[in-house]
Amino acid sequence: MASKPDETRDGVPLTNLGQPLFDGAEATKRDLVDYLDAVHEQILGGLRDRPLSVIRVRPGQPAFMQKNVPKYTPDWVRTVPMWAEASKREVSYALCNDRRTLLWFANQRAVEYHPTLVRAGNWQHPTHLVLDLDPPLPDQFDLAVRAAELVRQVLAEAGLAGAVKTSGAKGLHVFVPVDDQSTMEDLAAATRAIAARGERLDPALATTAFIREDRDGKVFLDSTRAGGATVASAYSPRLRPGTPVSFPVGWEDLDAASPGDFTIHTVPGLLGDRDPWADQMPSPQRLPDDLVEEGRAIPIARVQAMHEGKRRARARRE
Repeated sequence: MASKPDETRDGVPLTNLGQPLFDGAEATKRDLVDYLDAVHEQILGGLRDRPLSVIRVRPGQPAFMQKNVPKYTPDWVRTVPMWAEASKREVSYALCNDRRTLLWFANQRAVEYHPTLVRAGNWQHPTHLVLDLDPPLPDQFDLAVRAAELVRQVLAEAGLAGAVKTSGAKGLHVFVPVDDQSTMEDLAAATRAIAARGERLDPALATTAFIREDRDGKVFLDSTRAGGATVASAYSPRLRPGTPVSFPVGWEDLDAASPGDFTIHTVPGLLGDRDPWADQMPSPQRLPDDLVEEGRAIPIARVQAMHEGKRRARARRE
């Protein structure tokens, strides 16, 4: 017989709220539920109508990413089928479009929220171009800030503008909203070109090297978050010590920002009724043709790295 829920919100039974969330979280399951409920209007803005992957953590078990919804998912959770190229199968993704669905995910101990860059029903037209700026070490956020300014300069020179947020881990995400004239391939090419231009501007700071050992202590300008990729949403908690949150930062405030300032305990008070991510996001923009053309000539980083890895393995064997 199922145990009685601790409480019910929006028709969702909430259970075991006093349990620790995960080792080092400095938070309980109730803290997660309360946080997501407090920011539901803001976080749903980035999740609505987008196929969603979540990272869940069960007591005593390793965290895992869930794409396909489990069989016990309530029938009121909206889902959408999507072909997964990696596993060669159709996956039933949830669409987290309302508070009730978000609370259900919270009760499933879904800590991280990773929506796609496409909306359901408009698969070929991503809504944003994304650069993930990854410093070499966790305590080098200042390098990520400098890299973000590089990317901002590249964007400005191309006639584009973006918004920036902490990743909730050690780096930053720059989002550039694009119009629906750009195909997935155009967007991926433009992302590669922006990263390459950033690297050329300051090769001592930034690198596009996909293989970690080739980065030489530089910030990785990751251009691979394109197409069907997912990115941690604004306001998503992260499975890191202290349960930090991916949080929008104004360009003018980047120098003073510290990722540790934004956690599930502090963010509701920082937000109030505001949604800085929506406020800071520019209107959708058309990708310049020269940016797309330049990017088409740049090899896809993952593919290039795979071939290079095989070449190095062969050289070691020989």
